[in-house]
Amino acid sequence: MTRLNFLKITAGLAAAISAAACGSAAKPSAETTAQFPSLSQGGKVAIVAHRGFWKSEQGGMSENSIASLRAAQDAGLWGSECDIHLTADGVVIVNHNADIEGKQISTHRFADFEGDLLPNGERRPSLDEYLEQARKCETTKLVIEFKKQPTEAIEDALVEKTVISLKSHRMFDPERVLFISFSKHICLKLAAEYPQFVNQFLSSDPVGNQNPEQYAASGINGVDYHYKMFKAHPDWIEKAHSCGMSTNAWTVNKESDIRAMIDAGIDAITSNEPLLVRELLGDKEYKKK
Repeated sequence: MTRLNFLKITAGLAAAISAAACGSAAKPSAETTAQFPSLSQGGKVAIVAHRGFWKSEQGGMSENSIASLRAAQDAGLWGSECDIHLTADGVVIVNHNADIEGKQISTHRFADFEGDLLPNGERRPSLDEYLEQARKCETTKLVIEFKKQPTEAIEDALVEKTVISLKSHRMFDPERVLFISFSKHICLKLAAEYPQFVNQFLSSDPVGNQNPEQYAASGINGVDYHYKMFKAHPDWIEKAHSCGMSTNAWTVNKESDIRAMIDAGIDAITSNEPLLVRELLGDKEYKKK
C-alpha cells in the first residue's frame, strides 16, 4: 500500500468516526477535502490576518485593501480575511461596513464609491480586482466573509456572483478559499450548494445557544466564534471537532488571549497582530506547504 493510499484510508476512517460521534448530525460530503482541523494540521494552529495584514507599513494601515492582502501573502500567513457586500448594480465590493462615507452599499452603484479612498490611497476594490492579487499566492488562503445583506434575495445574489468571480479567476477551490458569515441563510446556502468548502458560521454572542452541534446538523462544517465565546465554553472546540468541524477564533490581539486560544486547541486564530501570534506559536504554527 502506498503512503498516499494509507493517508486516504486513515482520513476516511477518521471522518467516519467524527460523523458517528455526532450521530446523524454530521454528514460530511464525499467531496469535502477540508478535514482541517485535526486530520491535516497535527495540532498546529493557522494564522489568519484580519482584513488582511493591514496593520503594517506594507499594508498601508488600510483594512481590506489589496496592499493588505499582498502583505499577508508576503508574510507567509496561512490565511487572509476580507469582507464583501453587493452594490445596487450587482458588483461585489470588498469593504467591512455596510456603508462607505455614509452611503449604503446596497443602494449605490460601484462607481459611486470611486472617490472614497482608503488611507493608503487605494479605492475600495471590487472582488474581481481583489482576486487578481489573491490568485498570485497559492499558500495564503483567502477567507471570504459574506456580510449580511438587506434581504435573503440579495444574499443569494452575493453568493452566486462571488462563485462566478472565483471560477473566472480560477480560485474556486477549497484549497484556496474558505467561507464565513454571520448570516445563517448564507451558511445554509453554501452548505447545500458547495459542501466541499469549509463554511464557518460566525457569532459573537457569548451567552447565546451557539453549540456547534446545532450547525453541524444543518450541514455547516465550521464555526468562527469571538474568542470570548470559546473562553466561556471551552468544550465547544472539542464538540466541533467531534462533528468534523473546523474552528476559528476572532479577533484575538492580546498576548493573554492568544495564549488562551492556543491552549484551548483552536484550529485558527484571526488577528490584527498576526506576527505576535506567530511569535507565540513558534513551531506550533500551521502553514500550507
